[in-house]
Amino acid sequence: MRFQDAARDARTVVYAGIQADPVVARAAALLADATLGQRVLARAVMNGETTDPDGWRATFPTLFGTASAADPGERDRSEAILAVALAVADRGEQVRSQVRGALIEELTARLLARRVGGAAVRRERRILFDGVRAEIHPYDVTVERPDAPEAYDCKWGARGIGADVLHQLDDARTHAADEELALRVGLVIYDAERSCAIRLNQQTAPREATRILSMETLDGLATGPESPP
Repeated sequence: MRFQDAARDARTVVYAGIQADPVVARAAALLADATLGQRVLARAVMNGETTDPDGWRATFPTLFGTASAADPGERDRSEAILAVALAVADRGEQVRSQVRGALIEELTARLLARRVGGAAVRRERRILFDGVRAEIHPYDVTVERPDAPEAYDCKWGARGIGADVLHQLDDARTHAADEELALRVGLVIYDAERSCAIRLNQQTAPREATRILSMETLDGLATGPESPP
């Protein structure tokens, strides 16, 4: 098993520009240390239904109101998250969708780096196996350690969970096992755990050995790849 950079085609060039947008790094840095409530706020705002900041403050009173007065640092973080989320929501629909995708990948990479170190975490990498036809689609985030490799795909919402991504992750794990390597695979979904469970229940593709991380369990990326649920 070996890792390889994705092909440098027009799509990757355009997407690299999206990934380099300062708003992506700023949002990921804030969300890496955010509470669950703040992550829910970011998702709701970035979906772009309204860009009225006062309306969002009223919708999430525990993050902005008197209930949060005992911890001004958290209130300040909520304000910063609201500001960066509004900056994303203010983009056009197509760009907003691309920025959100880049954001969840950057957030995943940052959380993984806390556990394995930044040098081991790579983006947009293919995984190649001897005697197996290579997949065109690269994995969003990989951990490239000889003794403990990992591969993750990232989706903004539970609707991104489909048979194709589940099969690809499980196939990679299986091919690695054929080479006597333990490749841990996971699917990171920036959505509620319940939404992910409902979507997963509609799928028949193998997922027993694929780790599913939702908004509630994102911090598990930084603490260790436990056995899949």
